[in-house]
Amino acid sequence: MTSTDSASAASQKAPAKDPWDLPDVSGLVVGVLGGTGPQGKGLAFRLARAGQKVIIGSRAADRARGAAEELGHGVEGADNTECARRSDIVIVAVPWDGHRETLENLRGELAGKLVVDCVNPLGFDKKGAYALKPEEGSAAEQAAALLPDSRVTAAFHHLSAVLLQDPALEEIDTDVMVLGEERADVETVQALAGRIPGMRGIFAGRLRNAHQVESLVANLISVNRRYKAHAGLRLTDV
Repeated sequence: MTSTDSASAASQKAPAKDPWDLPDVSGLVVGVLGGTGPQGKGLAFRLARAGQKVIIGSRAADRARGAAEELGHGVEGADNTECARRSDIVIVAVPWDGHRETLENLRGELAGKLVVDCVNPLGFDKKGAYALKPEEGSAAEQAAALLPDSRVTAAFHHLSAVLLQDPALEEIDTDVMVLGEERADVETVQALAGRIPGMRGIFAGRLRNAHQVESLVANLISVNRRYKAHAGLRLTDV
């Protein structure tokens, strides 16, 4: 091939993909592990109200079913195993101290699934909240290490559980930073975030960058305490 041919071929390359051209995720079943806790319950409520099929999981199936009845909008409750097995996308919203055990116990059920980790490893003392640094680097990286046969992403860290669960709010004014290794998986999670009115899902790097995203929640807690607010994040010029 001559240099002229090479230049011509280069000029005929397909244009870059529009980063806002996201897939249709409306038909996917979303499972929420830790769906009876404030964050998981709030996410389940918002997604179900937007028309997503949602199953919330808990260690106790009865507790999950009770929470599902409270939420309405077709939400189902099940134990964590059934929730993971029946879902296409699984959001991990369990407390940090139960993160490792939960994922270890569900490794088989989560194989082949798209897993979205939204856990924030935090400690608390008299000075307030502070970030913890897991041995693997972050909660999301711990999930990836524990789930080698799953596709792990990280998202939904900076959302106020109070706002998520408030039925009077039609929109949640915030952006969702999404991290992951595969573009298709990240875009699926971005699209899922975008199902909630007022939200945008925005690519924010690979999983190695998850620690600072998770730890930023400690700063938001300080903001909220000082200003009696439920602060979120907006990224400008995007």
